[in-house]
Amino acid sequence: MSRTFTMEELKKISEGFENKSPQDIIKWVAESFDRDDFALACSFAELTLIDMLVRVKKDARIFYLDTGYLFKETRELVKKAEERYGIKVERFAPLIPKEEMDKKYGPELYKRDPDKCCGILKVEPLKRALSGLKCWITGLRRCESPARANAPIIGWDDKYNLVKVNPIARWTDKEAWDYILANNVPYNELLDKGYPSIGCEPCTSPVEPGEDPRSGRWAGFNKTECGLHK
Repeated sequence: MSRTFTMEELKKISEGFENKSPQDIIKWVAESFDRDDFALACSFAELTLIDMLVRVKKDARIFYLDTGYLFKETRELVKKAEERYGIKVERFAPLIPKEEMDKKYGPELYKRDPDKCCGILKVEPLKRALSGLKCWITGLRRCESPARANAPIIGWDDKYNLVKVNPIARWTDKEAWDYILANNVPYNELLDKGYPSIGCEPCTSPVEPGEDPRSGRWAGFNKTECGLHK
């Protein structure tokens, strides 16, 4: 049976994991929650957490959000993950078809109101993906943006009312790449083409070396987050 935790307990556990490995953190999740009570949300920029998770629990739940605007390279990596690790990745898509969305809000909503677009294509599907879960695992890292700089390793997600675990929150870009290269982990080809942060194709642009990794997301808007982690 899955364990329950108070806010204070989660805080102490998180602090205790500051100097532990991501693998130790993932093992804690697998030992604390039943298989159907937790899941890994994967953006398919790389397969690092999938690589770690399947070593601990082969049949763990893994899902992604298919907005209908994903890059070809991202969709190909989903298939590669299933083939490489012998898993089935759960797909969550928007409830409203693209044609109906265009009819209701006008075409290319992402150019006029990216927050509403993300709400329809990402936030609502994520709510369904997390429904009934007691814990979710993400690949969020503190170095990715100022908004993520204080992310705890383990905490309570007020927005979705469940435990949120960020096993690689402390990792630098170098540490992330060190793991990928040392373990031959498949990654999105766009990372080699100037896309350090990968989202929907219409809203993602390459960035120059040294620029904010998320500056290529929603260029021209005062927006760096899609709303999943707010």
